[in-house]
Amino acid sequence: MALDPNGFRKVMGSLATGVTVVTTRDRQGEPRGLTATAVCSVSLTPPLLLVCIDRQADCYEAFQDAEAFAVNLLRDDQETLSHHFARKDARKFEGIAYRPGVTGAPILPGVLAHVECRVQARHPGGDHTIFVGEAVDSGVAPLEDGRSPLLHFRGAYARLGDRLPADPS
Repeated sequence: MALDPNGFRKVMGSLATGVTVVTTRDRQGEPRGLTATAVCSVSLTPPLLLVCIDRQADCYEAFQDAEAFAVNLLRDDQETLSHHFARKDARKFEGIAYRPGVTGAPILPGVLAHVECRVQARHPGGDHTIFVGEAVDSGVAPLEDGRSPLLHFRGAYARLGDRLPADPS
């Protein structure tokens, strides 16, 4: 007997996750994206990650057709950007700055880090599709300003209690 969806949501909401904006381009070359917390590394060799996208998402078809996507990891002061990409609206990129990455997927400026992937596999996962991508390019912002990741915890945004130290490398 499966756990009811509300009980499952409550339990899984107790797992703090990083907030990301996952981006791609549709068939017409227009940028598309959505806020996602279901992102996970899969393998180091080769470098693989997965992202789970709801099949009811307004930009699902763009991801289903895409050969590449980017995961933009948000900073703790980018809650507004997360809300913006969580909207049900095809015009999410109006007024939003971005640059095309090496795959053409949109990279958002000022994010904590980003990784671009070429789609390797698509798997059904309940009401979502699991997209597995091989990382082909990435970038990490320096931590001199002490920014930390934007988190999602128990249905709300959360932040780390302590600022991270500057990158020692």
